[in-house]
Amino acid sequence: MNDKFKEFLRITKKLNQENITPLLMGSLGLEYLTKMDWQSADIDIHVKGDPRGWEAPDEDRIYEWFTIKNVMKKLEYELIDLHEHEFNNGVFNVEFGSMDSLPKFAGIQLKKLKLVQVDDIQFYLPTAKQYLKIYQRSSKDSYRADHNNNKDLPKIEYLKGIVR
Repeated sequence: MNDKFKEFLRITKKLNQENITPLLMGSLGLEYLTKMDWQSADIDIHVKGDPRGWEAPDEDRIYEWFTIKNVMKKLEYELIDLHEHEFNNGVFNVEFGSMDSLPKFAGIQLKKLKLVQVDDIQFYLPTAKQYLKIYQRSSKDSYRADHNNNKDLPKIEYLKGIVR
């Protein structure tokens, strides 16, 4: 278990105590699912939020934002970017997004997400097929393509190979 995933579990345990069950997204989630190293740069956590996603105002995008900010503060994280809902503690970057944007963004129904339990900690995780939809849709986003140097393309090819 890598350090980023251990930190995700530490954060998620505190979120669970506040009745928040997050969705593990991004490369870290894909690493957990596939047991492969996808060079995750940060910890991407999605929680209940505005279905418009990025189109919603920054301060309204995450529904339990006040609670999440308090949890992160208790864990000694500092908010460094409200637009990205990004925190840093000197070691890890953690970004929060809205899981409720998945149906419109990638055609993924929230009730179809897999609920995972590690010890007494619960979180949602996309399946390989759902990750494929997410990465295929993300690869069409010009901002992501420009800023991620197409690092999603190998993930898409890998996922195509395992999704039947």
